[in-house]
Amino acid sequence: MPEGHTLHRLARELDELRGQPLHAVSPQGRFATGATRLDGTTMESAEAYGKHLFLRMSHGSHVHVHLGMRGKWFRYDEPGTPPLPQVRLRLATDAVAWDLIAPSVCELVDDAGLKKLVRQLGPDPLRPEADESQAVAALGSAPGAIGSALLDQTVVAGVGNVFRAEALHALGIAPTRPCRSMTGAELAELWSVLQQMMARAVEDGRIITVDGPDRLTIPEC
Repeated sequence: MPEGHTLHRLARELDELRGQPLHAVSPQGRFATGATRLDGTTMESAEAYGKHLFLRMSHGSHVHVHLGMRGKWFRYDEPGTPPLPQVRLRLATDAVAWDLIAPSVCELVDDAGLKKLVRQLGPDPLRPEADESQAVAALGSAPGAIGSALLDQTVVAGVGNVFRAEALHALGIAPTRPCRSMTGAELAELWSVLQQMMARAVEDGRIITVDGPDRLTIPEC
């Protein structure tokens, strides 16, 4: 499943649709009603929170996407390129088309629905407003082991298997260590390492876990 950096990079790339009239269709048909509502609107912003993507539209709703295990976005420089029949949603301008295939969630939500979704998530290391003290408190009070807590999206949003393993390895912390045995300083350092690793992955467009000539790229799932 794509980790949070993938969604933040997608939000950055999808920003090219902002402010332009959109042609929206659902070749697969499973989002036909939503596509009809989107057709002719404009996108006002694209942002990610954890593993969730939100596209704010001019008619007041948000396209909420969760890629799950199989979801992908595909970009076409030629918007006239015929979409594949399994495309859940195509958003196209006169210059470019973006096709969404096999997401676990593709729905329209209003402002209240968006806020409700976000309230269920922990702090996202890639969000500028993320509160370190909130993250430290959530991790420190989580039941069970730190390795499990990092994958719990209600504790910290956006972390997956790779960042969990790499951040804990970098600090020499066993994933089986109980959360409540960790000090505030250790948890703050863990949060900082996650922020640094994930921010770098957004810029690189991939996960790189070592420096210098031995840099290793971890393939996305």
